[in-house]
Amino acid sequence: MSVLIAGCGDVGTETGLRLAAAGHRVIGWRRNPQKLPPQLEAVAADLTGDLPTIPDDVRTVIITASAPVREPEAYRAAYLGAARNIAAALTRDAVVPDRVLYVSSTAVYGESRGGVVDESTDPAPPSWRGEVQVEAEALLAEHFAGTGTAFTALRLGGIYGPGRTMLIDRVTSGRAVLPTEPTFTNRIHRDDAAEAIVHLTQRVTDPAALYLGVDTEPAELGDVLRFLAAELGQPVPPTGEVSAQAGSKRCSSAALRATGFTFAYPTYRQGYRAVLAGEGTRHP
Repeated sequence: MSVLIAGCGDVGTETGLRLAAAGHRVIGWRRNPQKLPPQLEAVAADLTGDLPTIPDDVRTVIITASAPVREPEAYRAAYLGAARNIAAALTRDAVVPDRVLYVSSTAVYGESRGGVVDESTDPAPPSWRGEVQVEAEALLAEHFAGTGTAFTALRLGGIYGPGRTMLIDRVTSGRAVLPTEPTFTNRIHRDDAAEAIVHLTQRVTDPAALYLGVDTEPAELGDVLRFLAAELGQPVPPTGEVSAQAGSKRCSSAALRATGFTFAYPTYRQGYRAVLAGEGTRHP
């Protein structure tokens, strides 16, 4: 049986490599398939347009779409449009997978005062980015309802890892700023994000419709920046105003962990130390 990864970027490729290593046939769809490693069957596909034929032995579909730019129309095309097109292609080709997993975002939550967020928390997107994700999730959930396909949305926190060094770069360049008020952030290492996708699609017998993909410790942004400064031998960043666009929330991965999932990088400390040590490779 085959696995289709639609939108095979960094997270999708790492997921595909893990599935291929476990013996699965993995088909990767992306605009520039020549960038995919040989372990994956690369197929040229633009998720915002007409899609290739889906092999009839595909039993797992993983949607890891991404937008080329952070603009409303690009987001709607990349996420909502892709969800709609993939659902239509499955119907067109009469393929009924056992599992469909859609990679979403914790940006769907509007909590801004440090409160705890879990799967029971109602979405309240503070921006159009979260709104698009909620719409895409709803479209897919409705499409697969009653079909025999188990649909799951995995809302990931901020992804960091090999080549994903935004906070590190801010510290080393002197642009990092400690927030004046406690600001809780949530993140997940790229490898843990990929492993969570593998776990939910291949190892969990009866997955729920929703999981939060964040590590075990919601972290105050100031603590993360101070940690990185110490690891890098840099001065502690100054205190100042920080954009509250992402809010301040403490997301819980308790439901994911209750399925038996174990994090390789349970907190930012282990994860960033691995990044600083040069472990892993970002997939182009």
